[in-house]
Amino acid sequence: MQSEKEKDPYLNAYTKFERAHSSLTKALNDQEVLPKGMTITQFGVLEALLHKGTLTHCQIAGKILKSRGNLTLVIDNLERDGLVKREPVAGDRRAVGVALTPKGATTIKDLFPKQVEAIHDVMGRLSPEELSTLAGLCRKLGLSLSSAEK
Repeated sequence: MQSEKEKDPYLNAYTKFERAHSSLTKALNDQEVLPKGMTITQFGVLEALLHKGTLTHCQIAGKILKSRGNLTLVIDNLERDGLVKREPVAGDRRAVGVALTPKGATTIKDLFPKQVEAIHDVMGRLSPEELSTLAGLCRKLGLSLSSAEK
C-alpha cells in the first residue's frame, strides 16, 4: 500500500530533495575540510569575499542566501578571529563593507580548493549527465521561485 507521501509527487520530490541535501551536507562535514569551529556559513562569507572583493552585509546575504540578521553574528565571529574587517563604504556613510584581512585571504585560499575537492568526491557519485540534469533542475526551480517572490 502506498503512503500518502508516495501518492503526492510534490511531497515525494520534496522529501527526496531534503534527504539528499541532508546526506550531502553530512558527507561534506564528514570530510572535515573546515577547521574546527568554522561553520559552512562562515566559509561561504569568506568565499564570497575572495571572489567578489569587499561587500556590504546585504550583498553578502544575497550571495550566500542567508538573512542579514544571521549574518551579523557570523561576521562578528569572523572579525573576532581576525579573518575579516569592517570598513566604511566610500560615498555612503550608512553602509559598512566587509573585507578579508591578510589572514582571512590566506585561510580561504587554502580552504577553497580542499572544499572543492570534497565536493567533487561527494558529487562524484553522479555521472556528468546526471550532474548536468541535477544542476538544470535546481536552477529551474530556484529561478522560478525567485521570480515568484517579486
